[in-house]
Amino acid sequence: MIAQANRLNHVKEYYFSTKLKEVRAMQESGKDIINLGIGSPDLPPPPQVITALNEALVNSAAHQYQPYKGTVDFRKAIAEFYKNKYKVALDQETEILPLMGSKEGITHISMAFLNDGDEVLIPDPGYPTYTSVTNLVGAKAVYYPLNEEGNWLPDLESLARKDLSKVKLMWVNYPHMPTGASATDQVFRDLVEFGKTHNILIVNDNPYSFILNNEPKSILQTEGAKEVVLELNSLSKSFNMAGWRIGMLCGSEQNLNTVLKVKTNMDSGMFYPLQVGAAAALRLNGNWFSEQNEIYQSRKEKVLELAEALQCEPAKDQTGMFVWARVPSGTTSEAFVEFLLQKHNIFSAPGFIFGAMGEGYVRFSLCASEENIERAIKRVK
Repeated sequence: MIAQANRLNHVKEYYFSTKLKEVRAMQESGKDIINLGIGSPDLPPPPQVITALNEALVNSAAHQYQPYKGTVDFRKAIAEFYKNKYKVALDQETEILPLMGSKEGITHISMAFLNDGDEVLIPDPGYPTYTSVTNLVGAKAVYYPLNEEGNWLPDLESLARKDLSKVKLMWVNYPHMPTGASATDQVFRDLVEFGKTHNILIVNDNPYSFILNNEPKSILQTEGAKEVVLELNSLSKSFNMAGWRIGMLCGSEQNLNTVLKVKTNMDSGMFYPLQVGAAAALRLNGNWFSEQNEIYQSRKEKVLELAEALQCEPAKDQTGMFVWARVPSGTTSEAFVEFLLQKHNIFSAPGFIFGAMGEGYVRFSLCASEENIERAIKRVK
C-alpha cells in the first residue's frame, strides 16, 4: 500500500464531507432529514444571470481556454461592484484576480506566501479550511480566541504582546462565520495598523457582507489597506451561485502577482459563460439584496423560534445566513447535534468543528425553506 504524504498526517477530511454521508445514508433508509447544517443557498440565482450564462454558451470562443486573470469585462464588473457597494476604487487590470471560489483562494494565498515553519494567525472559532490549508503547506496554525463577551472580535492588544516574529499571515473573516459578528471601521483600521506594525499580511474573507446586513463593508475601504491586506470575496452566498465556484481576490498588484504565480500553474482559466453570468450578477441593482434579505429575515425568525424551543441562546446582532446559539447547559455541541439528528431528524452544525472556542454552541443554517423550518419546530415541540 502506498503511504500518504506526510502533509496529510495532520489533516482530516472536511467535517461536512463525512457527516453528510451519514445524513444521506439516513435519508436512503427512509428517514426524513431536515438539513439546517450547511450554508448552501437553496434559492435560485437571479434570472438575468441564467439568461446571460445561456446566451454566452453559443459565443464562438466560449469553450476555449480563458485568460488566467479572467476576462476584461468580468474584472470590470468586479471593479464596478466594489466601487458601487463598498466605495473602494480598484484598478481592474492590476488589483483584481478572479478565482474559482474563495476556497481556492485560501489555498493559493497560503502556497504563495507561506514557507515551512511560518506561523499563521487563525480565528477560533473560524472557518476550518484556514487550519487545513495551513497544515497542508507546512506552516503552523496559531489560534487567536474570539468570544461572545468580546463581540467575537480580535483582541489585538493582547496579540501584540505575544512573540509574532514568525507570523507571516493573519486570517480574518468579517462578517464572521460562524457567529455572524460584524467588524466596525475602527476594527478594520486597527487590523491594518497591526499588519503594518508587525509585517503581517492580513487576509479578510468577505463572502457574507450582503446577507441580513444593512452596512456592507470591505477592509479595503481603510486608508492604506492595500499595502498589507488582501480581500477574498465570492458570489456563492450573495447571488446563490455556490456551485458555480466563482470568487475574487483584491489587493495590491505586487501581492496579486505573487498569488498569480501559483494560480497559473493550477488552472487554465474560468469557463467563459460563468464569467459572463457572474458579471451580470455583479451589475444587478440593490433590489436583489433587498428581496433576498426579506426571505432570509423571515427564515431567521423561524429559526430563532426553533432555537427557543430547543432552549438554545442565540448570540446578539448576527448577520449572514446562520444563527449561532449557545446549547443548553449540561451538554456538548456534539452531543446536542447528535440528539437533534437521532431524535428529531434535524441536522445542524456543532460549534466544536469551528475551533475550541466554538464548543458549547450550535450553528443553524437559513438555507432551508420556511416550510421545512416550521416542520422542524413542530417536531421539537
